[in-house]
Amino acid sequence: MIPVNRHRIWNVLADAALIALAWWFAFWLRFDHGVPAPYHRLMVDTIGIAVVVKLTMFVVFGFYNRWWRYVSTRDMWGAARGVTAACIVADLVVLLAHPVKGFQLPRSVAVLDWLLLLALVAGTRLVARSLIERPDAARLVARGKEVVIVGAGDAAQLVIREMQRAPSLGYTPIGLIDDDPRKKNLRLHGVRVLGTTAQLPHLLRENRPDEVLIAIPSASGEERRRIVEMARDARIPVKTLPGLYELIAGDLNLTGQIRPVEVQDVLGREPVEVDLASIARYLAGETVLVTGAGGSIGAELCRQIARVAPARIVLVENSEAALFDVERELVEEREFSAVAPVLGDCGDRAKMSQVFERYRPSVIFHAAAYKHVALLEANPLGAVRNNTLTTKVMADVAVEYGAARFVLVSTDKAASPKNLLGQSKAVCEWIVEAYGNREDVSTRFVAVRFGNVLNSSGSVIPIFRRQIEKGGPVTVTHPEMTRYFMTIPEAVSLVVQAGAIGGRGQVYVLDMGEPVKILDLARNMIRLSGKEPEKDIAIEFIGPKPGEKLNEVLWNQGETVGPTSHAKIFRAARAPIDPLWLEDELAELEHMVARGETLDVVSRLAALMREPRRVGSAVLEDTLH
Repeated sequence: MIPVNRHRIWNVLADAALIALAWWFAFWLRFDHGVPAPYHRLMVDTIGIAVVVKLTMFVVFGFYNRWWRYVSTRDMWGAARGVTAACIVADLVVLLAHPVKGFQLPRSVAVLDWLLLLALVAGTRLVARSLIERPDAARLVARGKEVVIVGAGDAAQLVIREMQRAPSLGYTPIGLIDDDPRKKNLRLHGVRVLGTTAQLPHLLRENRPDEVLIAIPSASGEERRRIVEMARDARIPVKTLPGLYELIAGDLNLTGQIRPVEVQDVLGREPVEVDLASIARYLAGETVLVTGAGGSIGAELCRQIARVAPARIVLVENSEAALFDVERELVEEREFSAVAPVLGDCGDRAKMSQVFERYRPSVIFHAAAYKHVALLEANPLGAVRNNTLTTKVMADVAVEYGAARFVLVSTDKAASPKNLLGQSKAVCEWIVEAYGNREDVSTRFVAVRFGNVLNSSGSVIPIFRRQIEKGGPVTVTHPEMTRYFMTIPEAVSLVVQAGAIGGRGQVYVLDMGEPVKILDLARNMIRLSGKEPEKDIAIEFIGPKPGEKLNEVLWNQGETVGPTSHAKIFRAARAPIDPLWLEDELAELEHMVARGETLDVVSRLAALMREPRRVGSAVLEDTLH
């Protein structure tokens, strides 16, 4: 039953008139000198039948469930099927009814009626959309910003259509750029393809747009950087559509997601593809616990896990504000209400036992950690307590309550560690190895090691951004300092993927690409802000902070790099740690922390890094195979 409203009534009446017109005109076209009397009577007697039957078929085919102003190619094919079915049914009814004895409906009339009605139905809908979307006088007066769009694919056509439909957005597309030479001079929603990106400097001088918009979500960082440099030389601002991960995580309102180009857009990283089917298999329908759920990595873990339909996500977070924010985002913005917020310290064994007893999580992502190098150098007890001993507590409780998987979020600082952050996390990796290789433990333990993530709370990028906003100087540690970088969604998706691959006690390392010079990063950020480094914004070298290394590595000496089922995830194979030795060392560290023996903790950790006790090489061979 169609709900009665004025819009649908007018549609039905219009279609009734079109059906009658097509029926009448088909008879007049069939006969050269007027319709003979018997056929004229046949036409008059059957026109009502045709209208009723065809309108009924139109209803069956859902003609009135669509707005004419949003008619699409798919709707046109649906209309063609509906018109064809309606004509066939109407012709059969007229044929069987015999309204005029001795005279049957001519086949030529039936064909003409079908063609005419198809043209009228499709044409009126296209005309309606064209009239609704036509540029009116107000739009011609206030054109908004003229924009040249780089990319002539699906994303570009969606953006152009929205810009033309909604002048309030303040954009007028005046041209397209695409590297496919076959597209030159073609038009997309009336907007012409002007040329290729190689011709961009010349085209920008000729057309002088107010902005350039990069509408290629899959574009590499190198492509974006090249476009940004050409536009900057022409002194034209550049904006971009989000990358693939941002589009997946956000809504489908592309024009609402147009934003300035940011440094992560031009770092040159290729987008990472993730096996979502594998992720869904081990998380779907399960209770998943995330520690540090309010942090940069923890919150993104919650977002991505929520998309694969777990039974519940248990959010463990020590910061009330951060826990409130991530719970509100999941429940209110992402409409995932199966969350259990737990405000507490995941190093509190009694508290965690209560949480596991109540929710019985089967998968644990342990992301909670302190990660600011200089702060941990000044607070060794906090580093060991919050990073190392808390991981031991979570591992113990996970084993006690029979969790299926435990995934530790580690860091590249744990490879050849030279500071408290790296040393404390290296011991966390040992805990994963020790538990993973115990035959009496059914929980599958894995650790995932990766470098810096862009825009995380510990990243240098927010610091640089604030310094640029204040007019500088931008402080860089050393001209030769490098770091590995990855976007937060990329890193988290690979962490979740590694959990799906997970062996027993394995340490996985994400492919971070090539290291980036921090000086180049600072210069790019200054240029993206519309200023020139050294000229408009000064760069100041301040020297390494305590514990900082000029260059990070992803592998320890003695580790064997092995492939996994995912091209961007590698396995760091080594002889596992001696579990009994590690148990004794952790007990000693716990006593030192409890007694506040800062210097002893620092020296003990350093000694552990120099001489870790591992089992024999035979076990390593088993691990590799």
